[in-house]
Amino acid sequence: MPDSGTQPDIEKERGGVAAIDLSPVLAGRPGAAAEAGRAIDRACRETGFLTIVGHGVPQALILETRRQANAFFDLPAAEKGLVARAAPAFNRGWGAVGGESLGKTLGAAVPPDYKEYLSIGPVDTDDDPYFHRPEAFPHFAANRWPDAPAGLRPAFTDYFRAMERLAADLMGLFAVALDLSPGFFADKIDRQCGSLRVINYPAQTDGPEDGQLRAGAHTDYGSLTILHTEDRPGGLQVRRTDGSWIDVRPTPDSFVVNIGDLMAMWTNDRWVSTLHRVGNPPRADAAASRRLSLVFFHQPNYDALIECLPSCLAPGATPRHPPITSGAHRLLKLNKANDY
Repeated sequence: MPDSGTQPDIEKERGGVAAIDLSPVLAGRPGAAAEAGRAIDRACRETGFLTIVGHGVPQALILETRRQANAFFDLPAAEKGLVARAAPAFNRGWGAVGGESLGKTLGAAVPPDYKEYLSIGPVDTDDDPYFHRPEAFPHFAANRWPDAPAGLRPAFTDYFRAMERLAADLMGLFAVALDLSPGFFADKIDRQCGSLRVINYPAQTDGPEDGQLRAGAHTDYGSLTILHTEDRPGGLQVRRTDGSWIDVRPTPDSFVVNIGDLMAMWTNDRWVSTLHRVGNPPRADAAASRRLSLVFFHQPNYDALIECLPSCLAPGATPRHPPITSGAHRLLKLNKANDY
């Protein structure tokens, strides 16, 4: 896809990360998908991160999901523990502060993360045998819904569906950016097995211990991640190619999007799955540093084979990564993060 070297109206920049307005694409403006594809390709080659606005997700839904999540995390630990995650690979239910270490997914010997979370998986699994085969477990394990707050389940369900729709739109634009047909990924994500993880980063009134972060440096596992978070002290940081870290400064109307390991594998590392972390707030701000993030991890169908795309392999070149299924890669990463 040719690149004129100029930055189109659809693309801006926020704090070193490209910001892309999807509203012209969703409105069907002629040429908007190709323009967005070029902007996405630039961002995914350079940092693997971008922010999006004009995405079509109602602000009221975002705010309600955040309100219900905060109410859940305000509950006593004993009550939250009634829906505790049964095993690392399930990725359903509540995880307490210190329950996992994302840095360990890359082999680092680091303390556990200073965060707690509530995770759910797909909400529209039906009687299709695909969801109930032996190899479908635990990718489609049952969700663990808390009894309180009463509004959490409907809010999380609606938000999950909105994220699936947005992720499908983004994957269509990814295909355009990679010189593929817009529907190339459709049959590889139509029964995606990703998760919504809502993360509470508590105020650091005690700790952290030496080397402990809110979330250790890691790459994400799947195709893409869609994050809604707050611009507060102790937030998301992305590592540049020179080894320095930059703060990502989101706005309330934007999502932060980054690609994961599987998209890097699909593109033969043309697109980068970039190291990122969630840092600690300055000690002066620690007592008022609580932060909530809504994180949707999009994961292709568990049996989707991830192998180098034809448009990403130069003549005479060989793929950098061996083929692997989406489900196998996801379980490998989850187990490492939880010493399982």
